[in-house]
Amino acid sequence: METAEYLSALETEGRLLAAAAEQAGTDAKVPTCPEWRVSDLLRHTGAVHRWAAAYVADRHPEPRPLAEPAGLDDADLVAWYRGSHRHLVDTLAAAAPDVECWAFLPAPSPLVFWVRRQAHETAVHRFDAESARDGEPNTVTPEFATDGIDELLRGFHARPRSRVRTPEPRVLHVRAEDTGAVWTVRLSSEPPVTTRGASGVPECELHGSAGQLYFALWNRLPLPGVSGDQALASLWREASGI
Repeated sequence: METAEYLSALETEGRLLAAAAEQAGTDAKVPTCPEWRVSDLLRHTGAVHRWAAAYVADRHPEPRPLAEPAGLDDADLVAWYRGSHRHLVDTLAAAAPDVECWAFLPAPSPLVFWVRRQAHETAVHRFDAESARDGEPNTVTPEFATDGIDELLRGFHARPRSRVRTPEPRVLHVRAEDTGAVWTVRLSSEPPVTTRGASGVPECELHGSAGQLYFALWNRLPLPGVSGDQALASLWREASGI
């Protein structure tokens, strides 16, 4: 996906998140994040937006802590979130393509990293906000979902902090049936190693549409389809939280 496509997705997902939060009410429980209410979701996501925007705006080269807002009444949270989202979109849209700043996953550039990461961050939390109101949450396009699965498997779970480990080497496939995308995830006592394409003999395959898999792998939906060793699917559900 191109930077402009990520920006468009970020714009849309943030607007939908705010609208769903407003409809649900800040005191509503978030079924996909059982310890949260909508107020917690807004505080977290808005803080992440401001945190991300500051790296790009300040060209900040090192990690710094995320600071959630203090002293905000619940009644002000939707408007505050909308302002946070607007600030993020405007900052990323105005940034030079070659801006240098800290990023925590491999990407063609720091700007591409932050635009991509915030688009997916917002999409997943938009799903959370919509789960707090009546009706089914909306999905995402197959292309966007496939990109997000790739970021999760080859980015987040390649880091040392991934807890998806097995005592002995195991092979897991993830297959998006509508886009044809396949990932081979090699599990061991080290961080998972994921490559695009089917290789090796999988002991388990997770399959479904890209949209279903996207939200399932982020633990927002049940896994749509599992073939082979159910224990590997259970391991993902239990250990893959970010």
